[in-house]
Amino acid sequence: MAQPEEMYQCQTVNCGYIYDPDRGDRRGKISKGTQFADLPDDWKCPACGAGKKMFKPLAGPGSVAAGG
Repeated sequence: MAQPEEMYQCQTVNCGYIYDPDRGDRRGKISKGTQFADLPDDWKCPACGAGKKMFKPLAGPGSVAAGG
């Protein structure tokens, strides 16, 4: 199971989608086990279309939980 530090949450106003490397992104053809850092630069949130820069980790430095 992925640790919270490995999962990223979309920080757009209405989204909240969480990228989980254990699940990947079937719609975006991202296979299970792909870490967020290894996603292509042009990958978009499957829920709202936001880019990678709109995501923050769920835990750790700069995370959602840390308020950063």
